[in-house]
Amino acid sequence: MKSFRDTCELLGYELTLLGGTIVRLPHLWRRRSATLDQLFTIGVSVVHVVLFVGLFTGMILTLQTGVALSEFGQQDQIGTIVALSMAREMGPFITGIILAATAGSALAAELGTMKVSDELAALEILSVDRTDYLVLPRIVALAIACPLLAVLCDTIGVMGGALVASSQLGVETQLYFDSAVEALKTPGAFLSLPKDVYTGLFKAFVFGVIIATIACSCGIRARGGALGVGEATRRAVRDSIIFIIVANYFLTYLFYSAV
Repeated sequence: MKSFRDTCELLGYELTLLGGTIVRLPHLWRRRSATLDQLFTIGVSVVHVVLFVGLFTGMILTLQTGVALSEFGQQDQIGTIVALSMAREMGPFITGIILAATAGSALAAELGTMKVSDELAALEILSVDRTDYLVLPRIVALAIACPLLAVLCDTIGVMGGALVASSQLGVETQLYFDSAVEALKTPGAFLSLPKDVYTGLFKAFVFGVIIATIACSCGIRARGGALGVGEATRRAVRDSIIFIIVANYFLTYLFYSAV
């Protein structure tokens, strides 16, 4: 019962923190330097990881689907399947998981260390709005970084799939890319952009907001010295991954079932 109550309390605090951040968005220009610093740190630190994982995801996806499709003589559809899978699901999801494990843990540890060393209390004494000063730049930076990294993941995943398709499945590279591009041309109901592209980017945006909000809230609520910082970091990564999976389901339903 206590665990359930603590979970509800933490969820309420996270929603309050996110709402407070949204209210402070007009102050973003004053925090542009801190936001750009966070964006650079978050983006550059995981680019190589996103590219590496995205490459092998596309290769694995191509190999698995290609073997099955080859039994029916449908290898020419591999480009379509890989492009749609990467744009809709795999790209945003993989990027979100990587950021939860890297940027999310780092943010929770950073703010948790500030909390247990009384730096946050010092900011409060100095009448500094810690949501405006600390949380706003981090949430905005992750909300921007996640879609950008998802684009890289999608692109390298499709390219990795082309390598496997041409070298192991006998599919011409030009045919592969033609089918991949054709698959992503379907316009959406809300925007003139291809639906599979903007839904994937929107998912990545939501995942970035989720990761940053949970990481910041866990860090700010840390207590108990080094042990508490470690617990806050673990909880931030765990909760971020859980909420990414749950949000992914509802966003998929929203865009592909309800519309």
